[in-house]
Amino acid sequence: MGEPSANRNLAVRVLTSVVVVPLLLAALFVAPSWVWFAVVISACVVGGLELFGMTHPGDRVAQAVGALTTAAVSAAIYFYASDPRVLVTLIVAVVLQGALVPLWRLGEIQTAALRVFSGMAGPLYIGALLTTVASIQRDHFETGGPGMVVMILAIAWLGDTGGYFAGRFLGKTPLYPAVSPKKTREGFVGSLLGSVVGGVGAQLLLVPALPTAHIAVLSLIAGALGQLGDLVESLLKRSTGIKDSGWIVPGHGGILDRLDAVLVVSPLTYLYLHWFTPLG
Repeated sequence: MGEPSANRNLAVRVLTSVVVVPLLLAALFVAPSWVWFAVVISACVVGGLELFGMTHPGDRVAQAVGALTTAAVSAAIYFYASDPRVLVTLIVAVVLQGALVPLWRLGEIQTAALRVFSGMAGPLYIGALLTTVASIQRDHFETGGPGMVVMILAIAWLGDTGGYFAGRFLGKTPLYPAVSPKKTREGFVGSLLGSVVGGVGAQLLLVPALPTAHIAVLSLIAGALGQLGDLVESLLKRSTGIKDSGWIVPGHGGILDRLDAVLVVSPLTYLYLHWFTPLG
C-alpha cells in the first residue's frame, strides 16, 4: 500500500509543478512587478490562514485577523522597507495586536500563551520573510531580479527534491525523530547537494553577474537552514496535531508545506544581496 501511495503522490507533485511553474515564470519574467507581488501577498494570506488555523483552531475570527495582519506586514515591507518609522510602527502594531486579540477571543486558557505569541510572531515570520522574494524581483529587476528569485526557489525546492529521493532510497539514520520521524541524515545530505546544484545552476544560467563561489556557499548555508525551517514547521504541526498545514497545493500539502524552506532561503539571499554584492 505504501509504495503505490508514494508513487501516486509523486505523480501528483510532478503534475502540479507542470501546471504551476510556467505561471510563476510568466509572473516573474513577463508581467509587471505588481503581479509577482500579488502572487506573494496571496501566498502570505493563505500561509497566515494555515498557521493560525493550527494555533487558533476553530476560531475563524482570530484566524482572519492573523491573516489580514500578515498581509499588512507584507504590504508594509514591500512598499515602505526603507522608512524606519514604518518598520518600527509595524513591529509595535503587530506585537500589540498579537497580545490583545486573545483577550478579545479568549478561548481556552491552556492555549492562550501559544495564541499570544503566534499572533505576535506569525505575521512577521510569514509576511516579512516571504515578501523579500517580491522585493528582490522588483528592486533588482534590471540586474537579474527574476533570475535571483528562480535561484532562491531552486535552492529551496531542489533541496526538498534531493532530500526526498536521498531519504527514500538511501535513508537509514534518523535525523531528528522526535520532530520528524521520516527525515534521515542521508536525506539531509541529499538536500544540501540538491540546494547547491540548484543554486549554482540557476546562477550560471540566469544571474552570471553574481560570483559562483558566493552562491555555492550561500546555497549550502541557506539549504541547511532551510531544512531546519522545515523541521520548525514539522514541530509546529506535531505540537498542534496537524499532518499537513493545508491542502491548497495538490501533492504538496499547504502553502507552508511548500514554502517552509523559501521562508529561510529568500531572506538570507536578500541579506546577501544587500551586504556582500555590488548589486545591493
